[in-house]
Amino acid sequence: MPSEPESATAAFTRAGQDAVTYARRVAGTALARNERHRSENRELLKQFGRQRLSGGAEPVPSVLRGAAQRFRAARGLPVPEVPSAAELAEPAPNSAPRPPRTSEDDEDFSQLRIMRQA
Repeated sequence: MPSEPESATAAFTRAGQDAVTYARRVAGTALARNERHRSENRELLKQFGRQRLSGGAEPVPSVLRGAAQRFRAARGLPVPEVPSAAELAEPAPNSAPRPPRTSEDDEDFSQLRIMRQA
């Protein structure tokens, strides 16, 4: 004998349960993907740190830099002026240290003093 048709409340309850099950599955998948990306980022950060400490980071070859500039120019994109690796590696010029401040007015930021001067 054929089964009885499902009542409206039973169909509504089943649809709600199916939606909750689907939402939980999607949320679980998203959380797993998020955690995987975070762990990959941690690994990349560790590798980057080791390269910076050991000086293992290789500069971009001038051939690739030129190709990137031509690609951007051909598409009407801005082409930023980026210094070469040799220019980036140059030490900063030593500037003379500033003499210490001796006047009291330079460092006093109390409101009472400011209100009196105004």
